[in-house]
Formats: sequence, structure tokens, C-alpha cells
Amino acid sequence: MPEAPAATETPSRPEVPASGRRARKVARAEARKTSAWLPRWFWPSFTFPGLLWLLVMFILPFYAVVSVAFGSIDRFRNPLPVWQPWYWTTKYTGEVFQKFFGENAYLQPTFIRTLIYVGIASSILLVAGYAVAYYVARHAGKRKTLILVLLISPFWISYLMRMLAWVNLLESDGYVNRTLQLLHVTDQPIAWLQGKPITVILGLVYGYMPYMILPLFGFLDRIQPSLLEAGRDLGGSPTSTFVRVTLPLSKPAILAGLVIVSLPMFGDYYTQNLLSASPKTNMYGNLIDEAVGASGQGPQGAVLVLILMVMLLVPMMYYLRSTLRAQEGR
Repeated sequence: MPEAPAATETPSRPEVPASGRRARKVARAEARKTSAWLPRWFWPSFTFPGLLWLLVMFILPFYAVVSVAFGSIDRFRNPLPVWQPWYWTTKYTGEVFQKFFGENAYLQPTFIRTLIYVGIASSILLVAGYAVAYYVARHAGKRKTLILVLLISPFWISYLMRMLAWVNLLESDGYVNRTLQLLHVTDQPIAWLQGKPITVILGLVYGYMPYMILPLFGFLDRIQPSLLEAGRDLGGSPTSTFVRVTLPLSKPAILAGLVIVSLPMFGDYYTQNLLSASPKTNMYGNLIDEAVGASGQGPQGAVLVLILMVMLLVPMMYYLRSTLRAQEGR
């Protein structure tokens, strides 16, 4: 008998990986079979109360500031907010910009001085804070917990009380001047509290140092030692390994620390008030404080707040963009 022809095998089609919406449907179907299935909105819904609270507590005060900035003043020279946008006026906005960039720009030196103070203080914070954080993360050993407790301990004391302690130390008969005279560094007491920029800058450094150290330590402590060992195995010295491996990996922490310390420093006014109280060392925050407390200057104070917010959006957006790019690169 003639043999039956062999059945021809149909070539199997290569499986095309699902993508997009189909892939998500397949993943949800598999999740239903293998475990308890939850809708996509279940876990994100836990953030809704906090987000709602933050939005409400941000939008309402922000709109109040805008209404005062584009509003007016009453007969008693108190700020009169205008809640209807169609009644807003740019009178006070123009006046403030004239004080910054006009012919009689007497507020411009304060703005430039704030940039200089914040830049110098942030640089000192970054160098000193990075050194401390690196030591605690890599070389502290059994003393790591003790050092962390000491770093966190300033948060247990009010910022105002810490600045008042510095006032007592820097007075004419304080311990700083006594020590300098004892070591024959100076023959007479130095007037640290009478309009010296170095006093304000070091006060900012002292007040914001923990906010720089803790983010840096948290990131440096999570860098895998195997990455550092790989750099040394490839012939890199400790210095080159630090420059080429540790420093680039810690860039997000550096940006986070700079944002955390620099943004509040732009609005800081009580450090200058306590350690100097001189117009020669006024900062941007002092302009807002003086405008809010002066009669008839409420709208101008609100305009100064809006200018500060717009100015601080630039480093904040750069930080968010850098963080997003770092996450996408992983």
C-alpha cells in the first residue's frame, strides 16, 4: 500500500510580546489568577487625603497672597484683598519692580546681598556637610549611631534658642571674645553683633547644617561597597575612586541638600535680626518682614513674596528635572 503523505507541520508564529494596554490587561488577568486582585487605583488612593490637604492648604493661602498683592489698602492703610481677578490692579507690583530695577533701585543691593550670603553659606554647608556625612557613612563604624544622635540633637532645641545662645557667645564679653583676647589674637573685643556679614553667614551655616548632613548621609550610606571595590580593582586610587564613583553617584543627594538649605535661607529674616539687626546686612526675608509690619505696605509685602516664589521655582524645577532623569536612567 502506498504510504500516506506525512502531515506537513505548519510553522508556528513567533510570539509577539504584548505591549501597551494589552500588556496591562494580561498582567491584571494573571494577577487575578495567582493572588488577590486589587484595582489600579487602590494603593494610590491612600495618598489622596494627604494630597488634598496639601493642595487646599497651599492653594488657599497662595490665592490670599495674590489677592493682597493685586489688591489695595483701606482708609486705615491695612491691606485690602481683592478676591475677584477682574478687579485686580498692578499698581503695587509696578512700584516694587521700580524699587528693584528702576532709577531709585534701593532694594537691589539687598537682593544681591541675599544671593551672595546664600551662595557662600550653601558652599560652606556643602563642603563641611559632605565631609561629615562621608565620614559617618564610611568610617564611623560602631560610633555611627552616636554621631547620628548628636547630629539630630539640634532639632530638639528651638532654632530661636540656638541663635540666642550664639548671641551670648558673640557679645563683647562673651566667650568668643574672651578666648580671642586670651590667645592674643585681638587686643579689644570684636563687635560681632554689629552688622558683620561673616556673623550672619556663619549663623546661617550653623542653623542649617543638620539639613545638609542628613540627606547626604542617607544617600552615601546606601551606595554599595561593591561599586567602590570595583573602582579600586580597576586600578583607581582612593581619590580617583571618590571623584569618579562616589561623587557622581551622590549628585542627587547634593542637589537635594542644596535645595533643602538654600530655599529657606532666601526667606530667612530672624537670623539676621538676632545676629546683626543692621540695615547693612539685611536680606530678602527682612524686606518681607518689614513690609508686612509697616503701615500701608501689605500689598508690597505680598508682591515680594510672589517674586521670591517665582525665583525659587528655578532651582526647584532643576532639582525635579535632574531627579526624574536619574530615575529614568536606572
